Amino acid sequence: QVQLVESGGGLVQAGDSLRLSCAASGRTFSAYVMGWFRQAPGKEREFVARISWGGGSTSYADSVKGRFTISRDNAKNTVYLQMNSLKPEDTAVYYCAAGRSLDGSYDYWGQGTQVTVSS
Repeated sequence: QVQLVESGGGLVQAGDSLRLSCAASGRTFSAYVMGWFRQAPGKEREFVARISWGGGSTSYADSVKGRFTISRDNAKNTVYLQMNSLKPEDTAVYYCAAGRSLDGSYDYWGQGTQVTVSS
């Protein structure tokens, strides 16, 4: 069982930066692929980024490529999402998730953190 707790969301202006954190419980954090997803009002949840077990492989949605960076610190059981050059369309609830493989399936989800970008 893995519990995930996101933090770092907030209200910022367009062009600003934010760093989200997701702290995981348990001693097997390094056994999980970690992902970030987001859900805007009235829209389906969408993939943002994911990082492999040791951090050597990352993947991003086209909409955030070049602006967002996912990273992890296995010693701290934490995954991060650095978000730069934020746009109003980045406004959403951001969720982190943990899965056993790179096939896109995730077993555990956090409760989400709100990010609001004003124009």
